[in-house]
Amino acid sequence: MHRITSASAADLFDIAATRRIEQAAASALPPHTLMQRAGLAAARLAMALAPHARTIWIACGPGNNGGDGFEAAAQLRHRGFFPVVTFVGDEGRLPADAKAALQRARDAGVSFASEPPSSFELAVDALLGIGSTRPPSGTMAEWLARMHAGASPVLSLDVPSGLDADTGTLASNTDQASASVRTTLTFLTLKPGLFTAQGRDAAGTVWFDDLGCSAFVQERPTARLASAPGIQPRTHASHKGSYGDVAVIGGASGMAGAALLAGSAALHAGAGRVFVGLLDPRATPVDTSQPELMLRDAHALDLAGMTAVCGCGGGDAVRELLPRALSTAAALVLDADALNAIAADPSLQAQLMARGQAGAPTVLTPHPLEAARLLGDTTGGVQANRLAAARALASRFGAVTVLKGSGTVIADADDEPPVINPTGNARLATAGTGDVLAGMIGAALAMRRPAFEAACEAVWQHGRIADLWPADAAPLTAGSLARRAPS
Repeated sequence: MHRITSASAADLFDIAATRRIEQAAASALPPHTLMQRAGLAAARLAMALAPHARTIWIACGPGNNGGDGFEAAAQLRHRGFFPVVTFVGDEGRLPADAKAALQRARDAGVSFASEPPSSFELAVDALLGIGSTRPPSGTMAEWLARMHAGASPVLSLDVPSGLDADTGTLASNTDQASASVRTTLTFLTLKPGLFTAQGRDAAGTVWFDDLGCSAFVQERPTARLASAPGIQPRTHASHKGSYGDVAVIGGASGMAGAALLAGSAALHAGAGRVFVGLLDPRATPVDTSQPELMLRDAHALDLAGMTAVCGCGGGDAVRELLPRALSTAAALVLDADALNAIAADPSLQAQLMARGQAGAPTVLTPHPLEAARLLGDTTGGVQANRLAAARALASRFGAVTVLKGSGTVIADADDEPPVINPTGNARLATAGTGDVLAGMIGAALAMRRPAFEAACEAVWQHGRIADLWPADAAPLTAGSLARRAPS
C-alpha cells in the first residue's frame, strides 16, 4: 500500500479492465483472498488515520464494497478497536465473498447498528464500489451526507460512493462541498476517475494497494498518471539560439496583458528569444517591466523558424493571422480566441487537419467550453467524459490536446493512452493562468521537445508551481506564475 503523489507515475485502468484483472486474480487464488486482503489494507489505513479512535463507523452497502467494509471491521475488532457497522441491503442477496466477510465480522464481535453512531472519529464509506450504476439514494444518501457533514475524516474504499470510476463524474445528489477530510484507498488498479473532473475533490488523498496481484495485470491501460518531468540540463557551450524562438500572437485591443503573460512565461521557461506580436495597433512598443520581450507588429513576424503561440487575448483580430500561422509556423500552440476562431470556421479546421496530417508539431489548449465548441458539443458533454473528449479532439485535428481543468487531460493523435495530470489546485482559478500555460508549452516546443512530452511537462510544472505556493503568501496571480516558470 502506498500513497499516490504528484510524482507517482502510474497506469490507470477503467472498470472493464479492472473487472478482468479481478477475475483473473480470483480464479488463481483461494476463495475470499482478495476481500480479506482488501479488508486488512483498509483496517491498517483506518488505524493510521485515526490511531486513537474510540468509535469507527463503517457504512456497508449491498455488494462486494460492503464486503470489504465487513472485513475491515473484523480486522479492526481483532486489533482492539470498536467499529460500528451499519448495513443497507439484503443479507440474503449478498455475493458469496461479502456474505463470508459478514460472518467473520459477527464472529469477531463487531457491533452492528441500524443507525449511525452519534459521534465517531472516523467514517468508512463502503457503500458503493465500481460496479454501481445508480447514484446513492434513500438511506445511502442520508448516511453519506452524515459522514461528510462533520470534521471527522472519511475513508472511502475503492472509490467514493457516487463517483464514476471511469470519468470522474459525481452523482448530482452527492454533496461535494463538505467539511470532511477525504481519503480513498483503491484496490487492484488505479482508476482514472479518481484524478479528473470531480474525482480529485471527491477522493481527496488517494492510497493504492494492488492486493498482491500485479502479476495478473495484463491489460492495456486506459490512461496514465503524469509524473515529475526529468531535468533537461543545459550545456556550457550553448547560446540563445540553442533554445529556440517563441512568437506570441495575441493581445488585441484591451487584452495586451494576455499576450505579455504568455511571453513572460515562455521567457522564464527557458526560450532563447521571445517575440510578442500584439494585435492592438496602439500598444506600447516596449514592456519596460520585461524589456527582454521583443514587441513586434504581429503581421511582420516570420514564423517559419519559430514556435508560434496564437490566441492569447487575440479577440476577433487573431482570425486574420491564423492561416499563415497554421501553414508556416515550425511548431504551434493554439489557445483561447484562436480555438474559438477555428471552431467557427470550417476552412481553418481543414487547414488544422492538414497540418496534423503533415506531422507539424501542434498543441491545442482548450478549456471545456472551447473544447465543446470545437467538437460541436456542450460543456456538460465534454465534462461527462473528459478522456473521451480529449481523445476525440486529438484524433480529429491530428494535434496534441490539453483539455484543461481539474485533472488536465493530455491526449495525442496516435493510439497511446492519454495522460492525466495530478498537479495544480484552485489557486490557478484566476485570469491569465491559461495564457501562462500556453507560453510554457511554447517554450518547451521551441527547445525541440516532442509535442506530447512538451505538453505533459509544461502542464505538470504549471500545476506544481501552484502546489508549492505558500499558504500564507499573497494569492497566486498569473504574473507571479509566469515568473516562476521553471527553465
